[in-house]
Amino acid sequence: MTMVPVLLSEWTKVRTVRSTVVTLLTAFVVTVGLGALISFFSNSNFSKMGASEQASFDPTSTSFSGIFLGQLSLIVFAVLVIGSEYSSGMIRATLAAVPQRTTLLVAKVLTVLALVLPVALLTAFVAFFLGQSLLGSHRTHIGDPGVLRAVFGMAIYMTLIALFSLGVGFMLRKPVLSLGLLMPFFFLISPILSAVPKVKTVAHYFPDEAGQRLAAVHGSTSIPYGPLEAFFIVLAWVVVALGVGLILLKRRDA
Repeated sequence: MTMVPVLLSEWTKVRTVRSTVVTLLTAFVVTVGLGALISFFSNSNFSKMGASEQASFDPTSTSFSGIFLGQLSLIVFAVLVIGSEYSSGMIRATLAAVPQRTTLLVAKVLTVLALVLPVALLTAFVAFFLGQSLLGSHRTHIGDPGVLRAVFGMAIYMTLIALFSLGVGFMLRKPVLSLGLLMPFFFLISPILSAVPKVKTVAHYFPDEAGQRLAAVHGSTSIPYGPLEAFFIVLAWVVVALGVGLILLKRRDA
């Protein structure tokens, strides 16, 4: 079977499901809304910050603060793209129609990419401009050095996180199991390890830590790499997750 009919089928399946609109809209609202709220309070409390905090203040990444929770919706969306088919049993019909497992995975990757990337770009630019408008005199401008790169970096991170979650969904198949792994990983394990001196160096190479560097203008002195390296770190997580997912998809029955 050629790729085009499979793509059309996957596009129809994903875009007609209510959870697609809900999760992507939630990602936009939470990321933009929370980023705006944190930008507002950062501006209000800027004079109360210490000298070192003021010197290292990054208005660009501040406007993206909402991604910490906003990525939750992206994770749910990507996991449901494949997990819902396994939980409903529809995966049997899908694999019967598309016996080429690689074609199926590539079609789902391209479908997720086509849906998430525009939303991620819109979210990144709206979050940036709204956040900067609320930062007052502490704002930055889109033409300042590194700012536009960071805005695109934010969109790229959001897209890659969705693809990484899709790969985990292929590996674990069940939505509850996939979310049960991804949620603690992003919201518990990574933040906790980042705060433990002896292991925080390892945590710097987790996708969310690299994503923060990708979407920041002023990098943290504790992170030993720049935005380009951060991109490849997150991309490596995506490639591994999708690669293992493909191997298991080929080896297992529906």
